[in-house]
Amino acid sequence: MSDKPGDAGGVVPSSSRGFLKVGTDESRKIPGSQRAALIRRGNELFNNGEFAPAKRIFMTVRYSDGLIRLGNHYLKSGDKLEAFRMYWIAGDKRRVDEMAEQMAMVIRKWLREEPTAPPRETRETHRG
Repeated sequence: MSDKPGDAGGVVPSSSRGFLKVGTDESRKIPGSQRAALIRRGNELFNNGEFAPAKRIFMTVRYSDGLIRLGNHYLKSGDKLEAFRMYWIAGDKRRVDEMAEQMAMVIRKWLREEPTAPPRETRETHRG
């Protein structure tokens, strides 16, 4: 993955469901009228709650508004990693920066925490 949001010119990891190849030149191959029809179809699917097919369409045509709406949906659903991914692909620098800062705060907190020993029962059980 590149260091710039929206520059998804390689393999972009998908949260625990494999990988999706997203190239920046794919949307250029689709004629404008076909792209508009696909966006309308993606919006229809999204509005009907069919997020997976809408996501495929939005990613194929690189429709940033649709990707941001998907990111908002995933964020509300509690899937923060997928939300971050959608914002990144859409090139929404503000949201990517906000979420990256939140992730950094979590990691900082983890690093400050003292490691705790497992409860005594657990240690005795694992001595086998």
